[in-house]
Amino acid sequence: MSHVLIAALWMIGAIVAFTGMAVAGRAVSIELDTFEIMLYRSITGIITVLIIGWMAGTLGQIRRQRLGLHATRNIFHFAGQNLWFYAIAVIPLAQVFALEFTTPVWVILLSPLILREKLTKVGLLSAAIGFCGVLIVARPDPGNISPGLIAAAGCAIFFALTAIFTRKLTRTETITCIMFYLTVMQAIFGLICAGLDGEIATPSQAALPWVVVIGFAGLTAHFCLTKALSIAPASIVMPIDFVRLPTIAIVGMLLYQEPIDLLVFVGAALIFGANYLNITQSRVG
Repeated sequence: MSHVLIAALWMIGAIVAFTGMAVAGRAVSIELDTFEIMLYRSITGIITVLIIGWMAGTLGQIRRQRLGLHATRNIFHFAGQNLWFYAIAVIPLAQVFALEFTTPVWVILLSPLILREKLTKVGLLSAAIGFCGVLIVARPDPGNISPGLIAAAGCAIFFALTAIFTRKLTRTETITCIMFYLTVMQAIFGLICAGLDGEIATPSQAALPWVVVIGFAGLTAHFCLTKALSIAPASIVMPIDFVRLPTIAIVGMLLYQEPIDLLVFVGAALIFGANYLNITQSRVG
């Protein structure tokens, strides 16, 4: 079996997991707020990371040397994930996923500020094309701008910051260490934020399976994506990842009667093209 096919199979797993997390997140949003969703998702994640780490013999890799950097990364991820869970509950799923694809564009723009990486002409061109795609997806005018659209666009910025600080962490920390502090710290953040109003809702019997799905799907999606990128280059993996958009659009139509908006696909195609241009030209350079 070729490397490309194996990577494609891992990406299919990631697409299924991301889609499942979106459906589960919308299902539990009826009775849980985003902070409560993050709390229970993180508890599920802690259990999963500890079990997998114990089975793989990697728990000894968890260390405390870079707690400040872990905290910074996880604050950004916590903010982005909360915005994402809010957005999927209030606007069409295809819009959320299309705007989420701008994360690499924000990485291009923010990396020079944080990682002191050089901003190339291709990077600037990619960012400009991606921004045009965002304008087509969001169609910003007083009648279209909504809190959900702002949240979906904002989550991409926070996910970009998460990716940048993850890159810094991977220079010295293992995946087990990063995932352990991700789940533990976000459980703490979720507990604090969910308890600010003096009441933390517990999942009902009907919602509990969806909460478990969110926890497992989130970890599974990122694991599958990481495995795919370890097998094949991003220039091959990324076009497969784009299948997430038509997949979630069909799911939104079948489950929630959301109309398929062709302009969302046009804008998303521009965003994809911008990301793909940057990846392929970076490889050439």
